[in-house]
Amino acid sequence: MDAALSRQIFDTEQVPAADRFGLWLDRLASTPGSMRVRTDHADDFRARAEFLELGRMQVIRHRYPSLEGIRTRKLIQRSEADCYVLALTLTGTGVAGQDGQRGVCQPGDFTFYDSARPQQITHHADGAQSARAISAFIPYDSLPLSHQRLVPLFAGRISGSEGVGALLADFLIRLTDHPEQYHAADADRLSGVGLDLIATMLGRNLVSEDAVPTEIRRRALLTQVRSYIGQHLGDPALDPQAIADAHHISVRSLHRLFESEETTVGAYIRDERLSRCRRDLADPTLGGRSIQAIAGRWGFRDKAHFSRAFRAAQAETPQAYRVRHLKPARIVNSEASTVNSGRPY
Repeated sequence: MDAALSRQIFDTEQVPAADRFGLWLDRLASTPGSMRVRTDHADDFRARAEFLELGRMQVIRHRYPSLEGIRTRKLIQRSEADCYVLALTLTGTGVAGQDGQRGVCQPGDFTFYDSARPQQITHHADGAQSARAISAFIPYDSLPLSHQRLVPLFAGRISGSEGVGALLADFLIRLTDHPEQYHAADADRLSGVGLDLIATMLGRNLVSEDAVPTEIRRRALLTQVRSYIGQHLGDPALDPQAIADAHHISVRSLHRLFESEETTVGAYIRDERLSRCRRDLADPTLGGRSIQAIAGRWGFRDKAHFSRAFRAAQAETPQAYRVRHLKPARIVNSEASTVNSGRPY
């Protein structure tokens, strides 16, 4: 079995209340962009952090009480390597300040800053809830944007609820929600996807999107299109025209986007639908659902068309595939009469 992504979990509730804040400060000191922290909850600092090593990036999902942090020049001088920091507020209200700029972030907002410059942050929880955030630490040379071009974005608020920002927020949330679903061998590729989305989001918040290289924009758009397809597979009307319209590009441009992927838009949609159907057909908890219902769920309106497409891809009927994967489980569903009669789907 493939190893999962490298993950470390740090939880202060594993030690007595009086030791929690000190333990948190010790752990924080070893991270990029460490800060001097003040909190009103030092007597019982209930905090948790999950560290993911993702190729060239490190991603941390935090949960902690309200706090204030400052990164001083002395702390910067002690750092072995500086980097950019991109932070996504999940709960509470975050405020970032750097070089005279200030951004107020509500849940779903990003802020971006340079760890080699002094900065200040506050993150206040809502009531009794913990404050939560995801931080990505990005080496300078991992972004195709000059440092000088990025200065206007430091400590600003960037929306994570629309466009590429929403796609990036969803990527980081899904990744940190279930890191066990990803393999260590996927780390570099996942890092590449994340960095492409980050570069595109930052570039679109600059005066000119031309700051982002064409290939980076292409890969980010492809990621958006794939995400859109995945979210709309159940819609029988999903086709190249609908996808192009949703992304404000021509159908011709959409087809060009897939040229280097060794597939076509139509073939990609079909393969993704068949993948979801195979998953459902092999799921014992869906043994009572008819094959036609499963096919319809993933956008196959025509029974005969689904059967032909499935046979072409799997060299067997959907029913034969289901029986083979559910053995020795007993299939009790509305298709029992079809099985008994020997009629293929």
